[in-house]
Amino acid sequence: MKLHAILAAAVLSAGATAAFAENPMVGGAAMFADKTIVENAVNSPINTTLVAAVQAAGLVDTLNGPGPFTVLAPTDEAFAMIDPAALQQLLLPEHKAQLQQILTCHVIAAKAMSSAIAGMVADDGGVHEVTTVGGCVLKLRAEMGTITVEDERGRKAKVIIADVEQSNGVIHVIDKVLLPAG
Repeated sequence: MKLHAILAAAVLSAGATAAFAENPMVGGAAMFADKTIVENAVNSPINTTLVAAVQAAGLVDTLNGPGPFTVLAPTDEAFAMIDPAALQQLLLPEHKAQLQQILTCHVIAAKAMSSAIAGMVADDGGVHEVTTVGGCVLKLRAEMGTITVEDERGRKAKVIIADVEQSNGVIHVIDKVLLPAG
């Protein structure tokens, strides 16, 4: 059997299993596969800064849209690594375009479950590049069962909660905020 056929079978098998499995909890809050990315995110106690940023950037309607989207969702702890004064400035209306660019660098215009990402990484020899909605090029890796994401500045984030299904895509919770090259 060819490698692609084996990987495809593994992805289909994992997908079928995931369809019957419970959605992961995020910060102790239940996430529902029949709700949108925004509808679930507002209930997550570890993504309050992300929700505030999405609202300030005017991206609520977009992320409530049909998608599909893969959102790499930084936790509040990830946002806490940013200077608090700089973060407050970024949330001001006059910095809306910059905030939109940062946030859309966390969004991929496809639904990519972790098993599919691992398959793409394997097919690409260990690193799979993907262009985000915001135009950022991210490098995805899968090592020892963990997906990592490297931004254009060389900053690496780890997926700490994978495969949180949404009605319009999937969320992977990450431990760092990704930044565009600029």
